[in-house]
Amino acid sequence: MYEMKPEYYIGIDMIDEEHKQLFKYADEAYELLHDEFTPDKYDRIDIILENLRNYTVKHFSDEEQYMESIHYKKIFTQKVQHQEFIHKLDEFMEHHNDEVEDQDEQIMGILKYLTEWLVNHILYVDGQIAEFVSKM
Repeated sequence: MYEMKPEYYIGIDMIDEEHKQLFKYADEAYELLHDEFTPDKYDRIDIILENLRNYTVKHFSDEEQYMESIHYKKIFTQKVQHQEFIHKLDEFMEHHNDEVEDQDEQIMGILKYLTEWLVNHILYVDGQIAEFVSKM
């Protein structure tokens, strides 16, 4: 269901490769949501959130280092959005640890947020990095 389609490639290999992994995590969550044979999904949600958080911290660091190396003018905006994303993942992890939410509802919330991020951030924010590079 979740795959990195051609329109999500911004043309910077390192960033595109790392974005593929984010789509893989979204796909894992989607598969878990539709897994009828796992009644208790707590541990797998925990793993997805942990992997997603660890990976995005690395990805954002790599992306920010790249932006610094090309003297990208909108790096501050990117850093703010990256911090907001990590903060949102922390919120998901806190709510997950409360064990209050319905598990499928929790996965849907994660997927909704992740989908909006993947579409809006990659297409409209990260895409501007490639535009900047093409004008250098």
